[in-house]
Amino acid sequence: MIINQKEFFVKDLNYTIRFATKSDAEKLSDLRLQIDGESENMDREKGEDFIDPSRFADIIETDTSHARNLFLVAELDGRLIGYSRCVGSDLKRFIHKVEFGLGVRKAYWGYGIGKNLMKETISWADLNRIKKIVLNGVLETNERGIEMYKRLGFEIEGTMKKDRVLSDGRYYNTYIMARFNEC
Repeated sequence: MIINQKEFFVKDLNYTIRFATKSDAEKLSDLRLQIDGESENMDREKGEDFIDPSRFADIIETDTSHARNLFLVAELDGRLIGYSRCVGSDLKRFIHKVEFGLGVRKAYWGYGIGKNLMKETISWADLNRIKKIVLNGVLETNERGIEMYKRLGFEIEGTMKKDRVLSDGRYYNTYIMARFNEC
């Protein structure tokens, strides 16, 4: 699905949020690898489940033509600094919802990039009469992320106990969070 690009100016940082294009594939591959290595909030460690540029190009092509998929990027001076992706199902029993994922380079945390990616996604979901956006595996220690999601109307639906083991060798819970739309 394609949306119009938007410009944002936050704390002297001017960035754009727009839909991903096939020409972003190499940059997305590099960005995802970098983000995975910057924070334990992500599902993967750096290099795990690597997506090469060719596979990203295929994903972008699929998402562009699928009515319930959305792939957005945040761009600053020609560099990608964040992304978000929603994936819907064609199964009739799940057609009302999408699953959501988000990543922002750590150097750009605090500039509203994650929040603005979320807001654009929520607007798209509302326009497309999607009733539920699901975030799977929000790490319990990701307090900033959890608070941002709550401010945007998400709620904790459940807890996955001892769902993730981090670099300290300890197990952590993750939350399933969702936003409901009565459209």
